[in-house]
Amino acid sequence: MNGTAQSITLKRTDSDDAGFRNLIIHLDKDLENRYGAQQGFFSQFNKLDKIKNVVIAYLDDAPAGCGALRPYNETDIEIKRMFVADEHRGKGIAIQVLNELEAWAAELNFQNCILETGTNQPEAISLYLKCGYEIIPAYGHYVGVENSICMGKGLG
Repeated sequence: MNGTAQSITLKRTDSDDAGFRNLIIHLDKDLENRYGAQQGFFSQFNKLDKIKNVVIAYLDDAPAGCGALRPYNETDIEIKRMFVADEHRGKGIAIQVLNELEAWAAELNFQNCILETGTNQPEAISLYLKCGYEIIPAYGHYVGVENSICMGKGLG
C-alpha cells in the first residue's frame, strides 16, 4: 500500500456483469480448495442465470468483492455468492456488500435474509454472526447436509 486511501464503491448490477463473473471464478476456486469433491454438490445451487440482484464492491475502480440475492419464497431472500478477493480481505468490504444486499432486499419488500455457508468457512460464519445473523434450521437443498450452516436475519 502506498499510503493513499483506497476508495470502496458499491455497484448494483446483475449476474451478467463481467466483474462479478470474474470474482465468481475466484470464489469457485476458493470453495474447491476448501471442500474438494464435496463442492460439486453445492455448485448445482449456485447457477448464475437465476441471479438478478448483484452487488460488486470496487476498490479503486477494480472489482474486489461481491454478493448476490435470489428470492427463496414470498418473504425470504437468499444471500448468494458472497466473496472478497484474498488480497482485499480485512478491509471491511464484505460488511459493506452485505449491508447493501440487506438494504436492497428490504427495498424489494422481503422480510428476511437467509443464507447457507459451510463449516470450512469460519471467517464467513464470524462475519454473519457479527452482522446479526443467527443459525437457523437447514432449509431447502441443505437439509441433512453435514457441512452446511444455515443462517438468517430479519430485515425489520
